[in-house]
Amino acid sequence: MSSIKKAVLLAAGKGTRMKDLTADIPKPMLLVRGKPILLHIIEGLRAAGVGDICIIVGYKAAVVQEFFGDGSLFGTRITYTRQVVQDGTGRVVELAKSFAGADPFILSYGDILIAPENYHRLASIGGCDALVSVKKNAGDVAKGGCVVMDENFRLTDLIEKPTGPPPSPWYNAGVYAFRPSIFDFIAKLQLSPRGEYELTDAIRDLAQSGALVQAIELQGEWADVRDPDILAALNQ
Repeated sequence: MSSIKKAVLLAAGKGTRMKDLTADIPKPMLLVRGKPILLHIIEGLRAAGVGDICIIVGYKAAVVQEFFGDGSLFGTRITYTRQVVQDGTGRVVELAKSFAGADPFILSYGDILIAPENYHRLASIGGCDALVSVKKNAGDVAKGGCVVMDENFRLTDLIEKPTGPPPSPWYNAGVYAFRPSIFDFIAKLQLSPRGEYELTDAIRDLAQSGALVQAIELQGEWADVRDPDILAALNQ
């Protein structure tokens, strides 16, 4: 029985690395094996008992809204929130604060594909304040987040795009479960060296405040659909 019933999906960006492929649609609506990436995510969530979904839209928002509507065709209830200012992954999550209310929620980027059974595990947040999905040696850690944890998989640090040798082989896989306490740390975010408010900074601060932030190793297939080459490989 899943304990989390809500999910927030980030689908506001254009996906500039996709070049012409996203001229008319946002990246999360690109087709992988005949279905939009976002539909794969929503079907996985629904199978795990997570049926109340907030999609944060921005670029070409109408494409997402016209496809999914109120979610009833997909066995879910979908609402939308629009991101107007693109100022980082931290502030965009703050847009879901009223949707989450007092409830825990799963958060996924709209271009991350995982094996569906992982959503069941993320929905069972238990006594944790947050769950952070990880993959070992899943590509270039310097392009994403390096997750540092102890022998019990408790997260101790999270370094976005580390410079120099990464201190850990564990890669932030881009799907999370949070309790509403994350919003307290998002509210305190400062601009990162890249000039953005970054969710990973809030997660690190949450962990280092003494809260229980647990890493969870994803099983099976995982893909960050970040560029045309990855998209083409998935569709072979």
